[in-house]
Amino acid sequence: MSAIVTEKFRLHNATQFFESFTEASSSTYYLFIGKSSPFTSTTTTGSDSSPPTPADAVGETEFYAWDSMLAAKKVASTDITFAIPRRNFADGTTYDMYKHNISSSNTSTSGASNLYDSTFYFITSDFRVYKVLDNNGGTAYSGSEPTSESTSPFELGGYILKYMYKITPSEAAKFLTSDFAPVSDDSTVSADATDGKIESIRVTAGSGYTDGTYYAAVFGDGTSQGTSSGAIIRITVTSGSLASFGLTTGTDTTIHSGGAGYTFGTVNLDTVFSDSGLSSSANIGSGTGGAVDVIISPKEGHGNSAITELGGHFVMNAITLSQAEGDDVTTENDFRQVGLVVDPTTFGTSTVGTSSTARQTYVVKGSSTSGTFEADEIITQASTGAVGRVVEFDSSRSLLYYHQERFGDYGTSSSTGGYVAFSGTNTITGSSSSATLVPSSDTETVTLANSNTLTLTTGYANPELQPDSGNIVYLENRKPIQRDSDQTEDIKLIIEF
Repeated sequence: MSAIVTEKFRLHNATQFFESFTEASSSTYYLFIGKSSPFTSTTTTGSDSSPPTPADAVGETEFYAWDSMLAAKKVASTDITFAIPRRNFADGTTYDMYKHNISSSNTSTSGASNLYDSTFYFITSDFRVYKVLDNNGGTAYSGSEPTSESTSPFELGGYILKYMYKITPSEAAKFLTSDFAPVSDDSTVSADATDGKIESIRVTAGSGYTDGTYYAAVFGDGTSQGTSSGAIIRITVTSGSLASFGLTTGTDTTIHSGGAGYTFGTVNLDTVFSDSGLSSSANIGSGTGGAVDVIISPKEGHGNSAITELGGHFVMNAITLSQAEGDDVTTENDFRQVGLVVDPTTFGTSTVGTSSTARQTYVVKGSSTSGTFEADEIITQASTGAVGRVVEFDSSRSLLYYHQERFGDYGTSSSTGGYVAFSGTNTITGSSSSATLVPSSDTETVTLANSNTLTLTTGYANPELQPDSGNIVYLENRKPIQRDSDQTEDIKLIIEF
């Protein structure tokens, strides 16, 4: 059995995901960063220079990512947008054109077998977006960059173009990347769209026809189809051939009236008229090979929805991590993993998290310390047998931030594979630095570098979001990204449906 997942279904899923950020019973999403320790062949496989592809498995997406999570930041509705692949304008480029029937047997100019894989739109240097309704028989665009925001199709560079929308400066700053662009609907353009209006045609010139101007009704299923009240094509014959489609009356074959309601349409050259009222029959001659093929507009008409018409089945999340984000995001180590988790709960509760940021490391405060712990080194605790890895050491406050991953010498015993939590006041030792820390037994609140506070219970603090809660719906491994105290990261996640 042959089947496809349609563009409408992909867009539906993208829309459902988008709306889940803003609807009345909205979901809560956090972007998280993690994995301060290197990728290795004996643990996660892969390497820092060639990160492994995350497995869509219960272990990796439900449990393991939590083990190495460093911090999370709540995603606001203003941090998301629908997106489309970025296709820049360049004079001399041959673009595809919109057609309703692109397939493997009827490919675009570039050879694409799917409309949304074709280059039927472009983005100019000032971020206006245009759809190509006609590409001049598959030739290169030749002319200046378009700037018109007319709601009617216009001709430039040998092409017929439809203005769709403009990316605002703030949208460009937040969402525009080298590969993707934000997409939104322009209410003025949408209001001018007509469902089923004929706005483009393909003309085959043929030969042997009688020169002149003729009018032909578009038959099909449109409103008043086949009559002077429906869609009408104005055909120009010059030197025995049908002129190509254009917008210049008297020179091109044009659309005299676009009509409405068409989902298919045909033009019969044997039934033409000398007037637009279709009252005076005419004879176009006994030529051969000529044809006028109707291109059907998208549902609701060209320009009704740029998101739908340009293939906006991508949702982009753009989140900025600014320095330490109020002491919750380490600036003393790197990260290799980013992801999205939906509806995680506050540690130790069943209540979905509400804080804007969340620290996801464990912390122990020393009553006494010796030496300086190094990032990523193994730490062990006497008597308990607990094993972990250092994320950060705040020597001025005697705070040791750490993880316990599932791997031997990362969070479990290399000999037994067992996990033991750090606890009590037994000495913690760094394997490479030889630094030591004796955990405090006090319950206290410590003021951190950026004036936030950290509450420790008998010397320890847990992560702020409950590990393994919620659902991780996106996970990506990257090459190491080093953080710094004055550094800001703009993290953009492109989710394709």
